[in-house]
Amino acid sequence: MAADDRPQITLIAPPSFDPQTFSDRLGRVLDGAEIACLRLSLATRDEEILMRAADAVREAGHARDVAVVIDNHLILAERLGLDGVHLTDGSRNVRKARKDLGADAIVGAFCATSRHDGMTAGEAGADYVSFGPIGATSLGDGSRAEFDLFEWWSEVIEVPVIAEGALTADLVARFGPVTDFFAVGEEIWGTDDPLSALKALLKPLG
Repeated sequence: MAADDRPQITLIAPPSFDPQTFSDRLGRVLDGAEIACLRLSLATRDEEILMRAADAVREAGHARDVAVVIDNHLILAERLGLDGVHLTDGSRNVRKARKDLGADAIVGAFCATSRHDGMTAGEAGADYVSFGPIGATSLGDGSRAEFDLFEWWSEVIEVPVIAEGALTADLVARFGPVTDFFAVGEEIWGTDDPLSALKALLKPLG
């Protein structure tokens, strides 16, 4: 795969972490791999925890010129100096996010397996649309975003697309030609060496 066609990487932070110790782990990955964007995707709704985590991720990312987005929290994105939001409810709040955060902010939308929702999000002003999971998982209802969705999207739609969820090296090899980004998170953070795990996962891209 030519370098220009190689998908970029969005790195998803774990759903919970200690900001002090995670900063070092995150820094090693950012220094050892080319990351286009960081996504803060915490399970908690505790504002204090979210703010401390966002500060740590923002400092690590911005020190290396990597954009940082947060799941759903428009107000925190602006207050904490983040680069935008990743909306997990499809196209529903894309227009509001764009209006509230302005033209320069990153607004992305996770649209699960829905081609229609993805198109609606793009038309509403999303900077990218993500679909997933592309791999087998027992989470959710078991639905997967199939290869033909990405193949069609890459041929017809100009809005960048992200493939995510239960990634394997085999899936990276297969979906690489039809996606603009891979979003990687849980696939690496549970290992002793996240950077090595990331490199192994992305090895098929060359």
